[in-house]
Amino acid sequence: MARKKAVAEVGTRGLKPAEVPVQLPPELVGLAAQIEQDGGRVLCAYRDPWGGHMQLLAALPLDRVDPTPFQRDLSSAHVSRLALVIEKLDRFLDPIIAVRTDDGRYWTPNGYHRTAAMKQLGASSIVAIVLPERDIAYQILALNTEKAHNLKEKSLEVIRMARDLAHLDPRPEIEFSLQFEEAPFLTLGICYEQHARFSGGAYHSLLKRIDQFLELPLPEALELRERRAEKLLKLDEKVSEIVQALRDQGIESPYLKTYVVARLSPLPARRRTTADYDETIDAMLKAAAQFDPAHVRLEDLVGLAAGGSEE
Repeated sequence: MARKKAVAEVGTRGLKPAEVPVQLPPELVGLAAQIEQDGGRVLCAYRDPWGGHMQLLAALPLDRVDPTPFQRDLSSAHVSRLALVIEKLDRFLDPIIAVRTDDGRYWTPNGYHRTAAMKQLGASSIVAIVLPERDIAYQILALNTEKAHNLKEKSLEVIRMARDLAHLDPRPEIEFSLQFEEAPFLTLGICYEQHARFSGGAYHSLLKRIDQFLELPLPEALELRERRAEKLLKLDEKVSEIVQALRDQGIESPYLKTYVVARLSPLPARRRTTADYDETIDAMLKAAAQFDPAHVRLEDLVGLAAGGSEE
């Protein structure tokens, strides 16, 4: 039986309200001056009430604010909805988070859609919580609940982040597990870059059992992941051929690809065992070459409906 997580008593952790406001501390004087030089205005300095970290609340020139280069793609529909609400309320109530780059730009890891909505409305400035630590931009994406990610968006975001980090901080990939969240996102991200309509959801569960974070320095790990993605895309070609053969037989289901992947997998279906990536994919490629679609019946797919779709 799972142990119930202990709930802390309210008021026992973090700062009291009176401890949050501060005068501009020496360590933020330089950042505050840069914001003013960039055309912004510092509104106040304060300490985060949870961890006590110093940060600034500032109004930034909107034309200097950019999304992080590794962020997911913009949803124009979501931007339009946000712009409509902001204009209707006649208020911008949700400050973005930003970090300053060396060239005087401001990256926001969690405010892409809000920033785009304000730009669409023609705003001149935007209120931001400016953090002095640039590396926070790589860790804060987990807090981004502005619009739920699907698997494709999350995977593309993670692989873009990894490529950016590889130039700045070539530590072992495994040391970035907090930022990347899941190792399969890296491999799937490369697949999505090469094939926008790649059905990553059909392989996600499998990859969580065979695709772990690597001990290699991040640049070398990315090279290995390119090879893993190439092999996975090769498998997907074979799986797609089998799926088409099944459809030609009159078998239609939204779970066809999931079914074929499960049939080809050499791993036990109900045991959370892990296995070697290359050995598993090689075994599946061999099984795909021997797969006979004529032996599949529509009834074989019935049990998959409870397990979810491919994406």
